[in-house]
Amino acid sequence: MFPHISTIIKTWEESFSQDWKILNIKVKNFWGRWFSQLATNNLRWILAEYIVASDLGIVHNLREERDAYDLITPEKIKIEIKSASYIQSWEQKKLSTISFSIRPTHGYDIKTTKRNNILKRQSDVYVFCLLAHKDQNTLNPLDMGQRDFYIITTRLLDQEVLTQKSITLKKLQRIWAKKIQYWKIYETIKTLLI
Repeated sequence: MFPHISTIIKTWEESFSQDWKILNIKVKNFWGRWFSQLATNNLRWILAEYIVASDLGIVHNLREERDAYDLITPEKIKIEIKSASYIQSWEQKKLSTISFSIRPTHGYDIKTTKRNNILKRQSDVYVFCLLAHKDQNTLNPLDMGQRDFYIITTRLLDQEVLTQKSITLKKLQRIWAKKIQYWKIYETIKTLLI
């Protein structure tokens, strides 16, 4: 059996090697080449997770890919983060319709390597990160002023949508998800759950 491989935070300065010889290729070259388009679907959710972690002050906490939820606060509040954008990195005829996945899951325990038998939403709260800017020429995924954040407790989400697998922005707004700015994420989560 091969045990779980723990994540170690990289500094960007690590070099590739071959036969113990250091090559002139660094992790930052890889990241710069493959992860510079922050508007793509496959990076947008990772960036959203990082943005929320930064407001929570936990960017140095390591995230394991198979965790049952995305982040956990010092108070042990489990957070699920979802991301969407009106503008995509590919050619579009019109702005995207906004919806988020809220599919219940079987939780996974990384320590025991076992799945939970109960199908449910695993977090205590959801943070929906919308890159709300609608002008492709000035789109900047790093500008928090171009983002809207909606926060809702999982309890309220479960009550309103039961086992629904996705939710539109309009429905999210109708069920009283709180729309906030970046620097109010942690404060709002604590207000809702503590």
